[in-house]
Amino acid sequence: MAPRASWKGYLKLSLVSCPVRLYPATTTSERISFNQLHKKTHNRINMKPVDPELGLVERSDLIKGYEYEDKQYIIIDDADLEAVRIESNHTMNIEAFVDEDEVDVIYQDAPYYMAPDGAMAEETFGVLREAMRKSGKLAIARLVLSSRERVVTIGSRENGMFVCTLRNSNEVRGTAEYFGNIPAGKPDAEMLQLAEALIKQKETTFDPKNYEDRYEIALMQMIREKLKGHKPIIAAAPERGNVINLMDALKASLSQQAKPPAKSKSKADEAEKPAAKAKAGAAKENPLKANLLKAVGKSKG
Repeated sequence: MAPRASWKGYLKLSLVSCPVRLYPATTTSERISFNQLHKKTHNRINMKPVDPELGLVERSDLIKGYEYEDKQYIIIDDADLEAVRIESNHTMNIEAFVDEDEVDVIYQDAPYYMAPDGAMAEETFGVLREAMRKSGKLAIARLVLSSRERVVTIGSRENGMFVCTLRNSNEVRGTAEYFGNIPAGKPDAEMLQLAEALIKQKETTFDPKNYEDRYEIALMQMIREKLKGHKPIIAAAPERGNVINLMDALKASLSQQAKPPAKSKSKADEAEKPAAKAKAGAAKENPLKANLLKAVGKSKG
């Protein structure tokens, strides 16, 4: 069965327009969800609208209202909403182009796939897609989704386009309240070097398949066991251990590799003893640095 489009209209750039369809790029259908049941009958509970004066009411009697003051409402009906018509109801008009890395990720909201609506639209769609791909630009446009106008970015993705709705600027909180009291001083150079070594050790290529939802998997396993009439096996959480300082943690992290084979003592080893003692003394003064040094030392093995 073909996927159902959540929006149909025209992608427009100046005098060029192309009929397109939008499809949600993500789904939550595989997520485990629960229903509310009565504890004795196990019947599913229906949520019904209740008026504080009249009690249970029919949904057909519900209307929309905007609260302009406390408990004071202005009534909004369908005719009022229909009168608020703007071009983006059926047209995604491209207003500007920006660099792909210019849109801060904090503004990105819901993702969609966009495809041409019919064979006649494919040529125009392809030209616009490739032009954006070669220029490395994202288009900024507007459209109406769920009765709200949304600003969106549009970019090329494989043979189609990728659309992402953007949060309004007044929906994104500023950072001063959260980051304002964090000191901006430079960290210890040696500790910074050790932390960078730990990052380097864990570098990889991102593949979302490697980061499955372990809670969801455990939840499904528990449900299956209960369906069989078995008592679910509860997986124990890993021990948190004692809290240690940053230098200790960094050193311990980098040291989680095989130790080098033991070497016979030599004159060079004997000569290094004073230096080692000096390092140990420094470690006592700064346990954080000591942990970093241990971690890096073991990682080299």
